[in-house]
Amino acid sequence: QVHSGLTRHLGIDRLLAVIGGSLGGMQVLEWSVRFPDQVQAVICLASAAKLSAQGIAFNVVGRRAIFTDPQFYGGAYYDHEEGPRYGLALARMLAHITYLSEVSIEEKFGRRLQHGDQPRFNLVEETEFQIGSYLHYQGKRFIERFDANSYVCLTHVMDYFDLAVAYGSLQQALDRTKARFLITSYTSDWLFQTAQSQEIVAALIKAGRDVSFIELDSSKGHDAFLLEIEPLEQLIRPFLDQTRRRERIG
Repeated sequence: QVHSGLTRHLGIDRLLAVIGGSLGGMQVLEWSVRFPDQVQAVICLASAAKLSAQGIAFNVVGRRAIFTDPQFYGGAYYDHEEGPRYGLALARMLAHITYLSEVSIEEKFGRRLQHGDQPRFNLVEETEFQIGSYLHYQGKRFIERFDANSYVCLTHVMDYFDLAVAYGSLQQALDRTKARFLITSYTSDWLFQTAQSQEIVAALIKAGRDVSFIELDSSKGHDAFLLEIEPLEQLIRPFLDQTRRRERIG
């Protein structure tokens, strides 16, 4: 609703394509269904028509980390000197694990220690292994640029999103769109698995829509769509060129 309204406010009545990954992929799917005359093409990367129970579970635990931080104050922490930075950092550390893959973690960190060759056997130090130090670093960086309430809201949005609910079924939802689609998934993404992308593709085919699908081979996990740009460019460039040609013909 907001994105559609903004583009119209800017004087843009029709978009050649909208693109999004993960939660952004959910948004572009919704956009094409709710405003079918506004979108010519959709590029949906590493996403799904709804979040899996496992994905919801990770979000639940992440939000709990924020809620139980003494500095959360029920979300009214803006008038306090400090917000729930420890809880938000922990939520980010947990979420970041889901963005990786077992292969990428093993390749990058394995069981290597952060300092020296021998473990210190310190039971309260969580940065002894390189993977622990890396996750703490990600948490620290995140709290410098993100708000805890925003994190809570965005994860709830992802949890509640289900494209089929308002329309009866996924096919009935996608019957409303007029766009052509490019759907991608990644072999090592266990947060948004290939089967979830294939569910969208199957519904689009049943709805008689123009859809292209590819599962890209990657060891980077869910983060692959942010890290491996060249394979996406090789797909997206001809897809947009073809969409542009069809728009001219139409």
